[in-house]
Amino acid sequence: MKRIILVVAVTVVWAMGLGSVYCAEEFIWEDIGRGNLDLRTVLVHPQNPRLIYFGTGKGVFETTDGSGSWQRILSIPGKNKAVNFLTFGLTDNNLLYAATGNGLYCSQDGGKNWDRIFIGKDYLESACITVAVSTQEIYLGTRKGLFTSKDNGRSWQRSSEQLGKGEILALAANDKELYAVSDGGLWQSQDCGQSWARIFIANANRDEASEEEEEDQENKEAPKIRHIIIDPRDSNLLYLATSTGIYKSCDKGKSWDLLSSHGLLSRDSRFLLLSADSRLYVATKSGVFLYNNSGWQEISLRIVVQEFRSLFLDNQDNLYVATDKGLFKTNIKYPDNTREPTESALYDQDEPEIRDVQQAAIKYAEVEPEKIKNWRKQAARKAWLPELTVGVNRDTGDLWHWETGSTTRTDDDVLRRGRAVTEWDINLKWDLSELVFNSDQTSIDVRSRLTAQLRDDILDEVTKIYFERLRVKMELDNLNLVDRRKRFEKELRLKELTAMLDGLTGGYLSRNP
Repeated sequence: MKRIILVVAVTVVWAMGLGSVYCAEEFIWEDIGRGNLDLRTVLVHPQNPRLIYFGTGKGVFETTDGSGSWQRILSIPGKNKAVNFLTFGLTDNNLLYAATGNGLYCSQDGGKNWDRIFIGKDYLESACITVAVSTQEIYLGTRKGLFTSKDNGRSWQRSSEQLGKGEILALAANDKELYAVSDGGLWQSQDCGQSWARIFIANANRDEASEEEEEDQENKEAPKIRHIIIDPRDSNLLYLATSTGIYKSCDKGKSWDLLSSHGLLSRDSRFLLLSADSRLYVATKSGVFLYNNSGWQEISLRIVVQEFRSLFLDNQDNLYVATDKGLFKTNIKYPDNTREPTESALYDQDEPEIRDVQQAAIKYAEVEPEKIKNWRKQAARKAWLPELTVGVNRDTGDLWHWETGSTTRTDDDVLRRGRAVTEWDINLKWDLSELVFNSDQTSIDVRSRLTAQLRDDILDEVTKIYFERLRVKMELDNLNLVDRRKRFEKELRLKELTAMLDGLTGGYLSRNP
């Protein structure tokens, strides 16, 4: 029965992996930036998808026809003109906020007129990075602390907690909680920013630590958090984009799990987006990826840029990505999947079969099922083998004295030793009770469970790496020759996956290219 379950599990995993290869969607991207470069953020009107805003290193731009023409609607004075973040008011979509390198700007008429409602005391305070709006407050993250306004921006208060001086990288808020990302970790407030508790430092799945343990964690190299999002349908669900991958919490940050990194070219994540149907997207420096239960699929193969910075999804399922080379758009509901890949494209004839790779890994790790069977057979034969004992006994005679009374013989009065006697014995003993129960079977059962668990782990790891390698090969085949940077990254990832499989199989892939 165990063998049948194992075969079914492997077959299901293999089928899932193959299915993901055959059903891979190709997203066609359109450059709608019209030559505008250095984009930092993008925002689309929730009811009118033709009304789009984006922020660049020169100001805020707007289009009213979806992508035809762009006009600058806000120019930032001073040296730091970058627009780092755009957002609407909580209930009024004509209310716009722009976090810039020289203060926070607000427009109450959809971008026609702007007022600067925050300016810091120095360069770092004025460098606004992000903004979040709740029912009563405006929260502003700068390079020198977190600021709060309860009167629509007429007055501001600096946070008195640890967030008062550090750089605030991201904010997220709902009706009950406020989350702030700083260079020291993730902080949570349940009283509109009056008090804060740090809920993420470095380690996922960590319990509450003592002050000494927490100080020790701070001394370790922690993943730098880039972005945070709250699931709008379930406020218990949080996602973090960090320098070491994407973390997920199902309990408002009390515990964290690191999501699989299979498929990501780089774990250094920059921006997260969650669609209405709970599809998770991430923008890294090198691409945009879509998450499923088995890993990540890159959906930005046709975009040739240096840096992906921000994502936005409108009510028509159009996905926008702001990059250093412009603004790109695709539809995630209707990707270009009309071209069905041929079997030769999906499965190179020279590519080893998954079952051969799995068998090579099992053999290399010496966790074959036959190994346990041999142990059981040898234990069963043990009952027929007798217990052999050999004994040796050597008996030396007593000393004795011979007296003849002669005075002429010199050896008459010599003390002599008696003759030695050596005895041998051989015993054969059978314990026929071991035919019914052998005590070695208990040890074999334990080893069998451990071996089966190790074999399952190896099969799972090999299967995931094998199909990810296959997907990378397909993506590499679909890249244009001009996509040199992406081609290099894919080739590097392909070599890494090949090396991982070689390590698990004792070089099987290199011997069978």
